[in-house]
Amino acid sequence: MPSPQGVHRLVQKLESITDLTEAERQGLLSLPLRVQEVRADQDITREGDRPTQSFLLLEGFICRYKLTQVGKRQIFAFHTPGDIPDLLTLHLKTLDHNVGTVTACTVGFIQHEHLHELLRQQPRLMDVFWRDTLVDGAIFREWMLGIGRRSARTRIAHLFCEMTTRLRAVDLVDGNRVPLPITQAELGDALGLSTVHVNRSVQELRGDNLIEWQGGVLTVLDWESLKAAGEFDPTYLHLSGSHTVP
Repeated sequence: MPSPQGVHRLVQKLESITDLTEAERQGLLSLPLRVQEVRADQDITREGDRPTQSFLLLEGFICRYKLTQVGKRQIFAFHTPGDIPDLLTLHLKTLDHNVGTVTACTVGFIQHEHLHELLRQQPRLMDVFWRDTLVDGAIFREWMLGIGRRSARTRIAHLFCEMTTRLRAVDLVDGNRVPLPITQAELGDALGLSTVHVNRSVQELRGDNLIEWQGGVLTVLDWESLKAAGEFDPTYLHLSGSHTVP
């Protein structure tokens, strides 16, 4: 059995969007995990796979993405500790996208049979996981709005606000310092921008004294102004009130 320290961010993540009973909390903490270290820039699951297990991200950053026929990448989501990025494979047997590491990661693989057994023992967790999946859908819709209708500067400011809010919900933000170990190229692949355009827009945010971003750490210098620059309203994250305040 894993120690509670190994999976407590999953509990934190779920409790940021709903309430858990003590039995549900203990059931999650008792899930059998096979822990594995994965290098950066490695696929964990690939389009076309038919997994018999899902994985919990314990440490690091992961992205979902697809490739065009000529190899251009579109990132659909960044995942942070406490996420189960491929939970959908419990019901969708063939994966329709890739899930890969952005940084070196520690992941815990969970056999589907163990997840099904937990859901039989604690059936309300089905609603909890469904809510988590619906929040993923809300995040995707917000990203689509950004790609389709927001300026480059606004898209980037919005993503910085979103990641700050999500990471704060699992206690990974230290004051105004936010771990964000992604490259400008990865940011461009997520937001439909060239690296040159990303660099120019990040420099604008720096020049306006809203952020610093170096060494994989985002420092938010002016939260309210960054929210305004990104047109950021955290309602779509469906967090409890205590998790939306910086």
